[in-house]
Amino acid sequence: MAASRYRRFLKLCEEWPVDETKRGRDLGAYLRQRVAQAFREGENTQYPRPRDTSFSGLSLEEYKLILSTDTLEELKEIDKGMWKKLQEKFAPKGPEEDHKA
Repeated sequence: MAASRYRRFLKLCEEWPVDETKRGRDLGAYLRQRVAQAFREGENTQYPRPRDTSFSGLSLEEYKLILSTDTLEELKEIDKGMWKKLQEKFAPKGPEEDHKA
């Protein structure tokens, strides 16, 4: 398992070269360093999360609520309403409606 992950990592390194002009701040070099460290520490390496949120600022509980089946069903219903409005707005007009304008 670890061997296949390491091979995939090496393949990524081939495709993502280190930019020598960005010494100390190159993402490729940083990723190589962190992955090598993780492989040295073993398969069960876990990094502590600095915060309980993600890039969006939402918490785990908020994500669970948003991604719940009930919420997704509500969004589908809202989308249906929007879709119907768009269909009506852009539907071709009949000859009787052209005379009204």
